[in-house]
Amino acid sequence: MAYITRRAAMAVAGAAIMTLGFSGAASAQQEIKLGYALANTSHYGVAANKWEEVVEAEAGDRYSFTHFPSSGLGGEREVIEGLQLGTIEATIVSSGTLSNFVPETGVFDIPFLFRDLDHARTVLDGPIGQDILAKFSDAGLVALAWGEQGFRHITNNRNEIGGPDDVAGLKLRTMENPIHITAFETLGAAPTPMAWPEVIGALQQGTIDGQENPLSVITSAKLSEVQKYLTVSGHVYSPAMLLVSQQLWDGMSPEDQELFRKATSEAVTAMRGFVDEVETSGIAQLKEEGMEVGELTVEQKAAFQEALGGAYETYYETYSKDLIDRIIATK
Repeated sequence: MAYITRRAAMAVAGAAIMTLGFSGAASAQQEIKLGYALANTSHYGVAANKWEEVVEAEAGDRYSFTHFPSSGLGGEREVIEGLQLGTIEATIVSSGTLSNFVPETGVFDIPFLFRDLDHARTVLDGPIGQDILAKFSDAGLVALAWGEQGFRHITNNRNEIGGPDDVAGLKLRTMENPIHITAFETLGAAPTPMAWPEVIGALQQGTIDGQENPLSVITSAKLSEVQKYLTVSGHVYSPAMLLVSQQLWDGMSPEDQELFRKATSEAVTAMRGFVDEVETSGIAQLKEEGMEVGELTVEQKAAFQEALGGAYETYYETYSKDLIDRIIATK
């Protein structure tokens, strides 16, 4: 298993383009450049390593994985565009930019849509989630499985958060996700879409006050070093996705396609296991690292839901109320 840093990424990507015309018959081994935003020790890394492990256990040396963790190939949008071009073979990506490629994915980002992790996983693994995966073929991508980050929570350096008024004016980094942006604008915050590689520096410099992410990201990215307050808000469930390029997929035998499906399924199981563990231990860890932690009560969450009434009306204009009701009703 090889690892490439961001410094070398552009050179590698360029070399990949130059050598495309000479690969074919020269070597039977297919390189899989696998890019993802977080460190190899994160839930993304856990999934990436399991993906490689399962494929290489059954395919032998037909495939060779090279990992590009910590945004080594650029931001998530850049990586997905690389898959479309065929210069990158695979990625594990958050839902942040997915709605730019398949708008329907945005429905899962609606605040307070899911009751708990079991509810979210049942929806994603069932007909609703699988139908959306299939739509990625229209974007020149092959979506193999839904991964997971967990429920998103807010960190910041300005103040504790106990209600909607505490969010007003907060300069908050969000993903490039119109659903999230609408929600925070409705609450009176100042959402600031920003690619993940820029976030730590922006927090250190005070360009933004805070950000929102699952505990799996907050802990693995060591945000306790640059943030004072954690609000366990659980305002949005954050899925991830395991994607490969159409070019890679079309060049595979049916047997290898099935192997990749099996490998990504096992990768998702490992990823969810990591999230389960962090959901249990992450808050205690962050307290030990010095963060001031507050958890929204049921009543406080209800106040946020009421304050988001205007945003929900906007969501109904984009996603059918029937689809949203089906998700809520899933047992």
